[in-house]
Amino acid sequence: MRSSPVADECGEAPRPSPPLAVSSCASRPAGPGTGLSAAGMEGEHLPAAAGAAYGSTTPAPPAHADPSAPGWRFWRRRRYVVAAMAFLGFFNVYALRVNLSVAIVAMTTATTTTLGNGTTVQVPAEFDWDSQTQGLILSSFFYGYIVTQVPGGWLAARMGGSRVYGAGLAATAVLTLLTPPIARAGTAWLIAVRIVEGLFEGVTYPCIHAVWARWAPPAERSRLATIAFSGSYAGTVVSLPLSGVLAAHLGWPSIFYLFGVAALVWYAFWLYLVKENPEDDPQISEEELHYIQSTLATVPVPKLTQQPWGKFLTSMPVWAIVAAHFSENWGFYTLLTQLPTFMKDVLHVEIEQSGFLSALPYICMSVILQAAGHLADWLRAGRMSTTAASDFISE
Repeated sequence: MRSSPVADECGEAPRPSPPLAVSSCASRPAGPGTGLSAAGMEGEHLPAAAGAAYGSTTPAPPAHADPSAPGWRFWRRRRYVVAAMAFLGFFNVYALRVNLSVAIVAMTTATTTTLGNGTTVQVPAEFDWDSQTQGLILSSFFYGYIVTQVPGGWLAARMGGSRVYGAGLAATAVLTLLTPPIARAGTAWLIAVRIVEGLFEGVTYPCIHAVWARWAPPAERSRLATIAFSGSYAGTVVSLPLSGVLAAHLGWPSIFYLFGVAALVWYAFWLYLVKENPEDDPQISEEELHYIQSTLATVPVPKLTQQPWGKFLTSMPVWAIVAAHFSENWGFYTLLTQLPTFMKDVLHVEIEQSGFLSALPYICMSVILQAAGHLADWLRAGRMSTTAASDFISE
């Protein structure tokens, strides 16, 4: 479903836009106002509701007609290029995050190999980690991850969301490439590297909100955010079974090498294609630039010299979001980190099969996510307040 009958989406002649309090698009002013908070809590696994909550508690402002010519295709709109690259970014974020969940099964499992004379030889596991040590290794990523949630928003506001988002992912990719030799150097070293990876990945979600603050028209925020966030589920769906195949045929180090290189390739394209502000993009059309800037100009932006942390911490709606997000993430990450190990130790499933089976819950999530994002935009288009739409989607 679509939130507004804009001309470039339905193929009709564009309607005249009402007078807008913006400068001429030829002048390309130095950055539109924003309706998103760059330093809020991570909207990671409540993307549809979080997307609906980007605006105020009133219905979304009326959509301005996109003055693009009839027949305009979505892949020519630069804001959708940003969304596609953000999708691939979160694809890599989760590929780098979950690969150890499958790799650790191969790292701690004895294998058998057949010699040229037909003799079968058992090869002992490379690492003799008990279940407690494995749990510590798998959870260590999140010790760093939780630390940079709020600082990530602060960095995005001062250095640019696009820049920090890409750098955080690239740094994680480099550490992923170094994981095999570091793991062989010692368990403590591996835990330390995973904590640092968590620190770098912790900035990604706060920073992408800062990107949408400059690139997403209010009526399309839920839709664009949904496209980006669904990359996390796609990355999980692909990386879990692929990690199992790689471990079975090429050895567990290949998991880290493949995903690390893939993330660095993505980073090169991100630097080339995605700019901090729409007016900095040489490929954007004047029509699209005017459309983005004019719609963002209708969203009032309060000028805060100091964040009201006391009000944040005593707000019941804030704690309701915290409770819902905590509960959802508890189940999400328990499955994400422990399901492959459970299938090996309890169900005695082979590593290739366990990767495919572990991906099934995330296939369902990715389908529901897309539908929920479009539904949120449709509800906010004059049908419900943002708060009511968020409550409806969350329930």
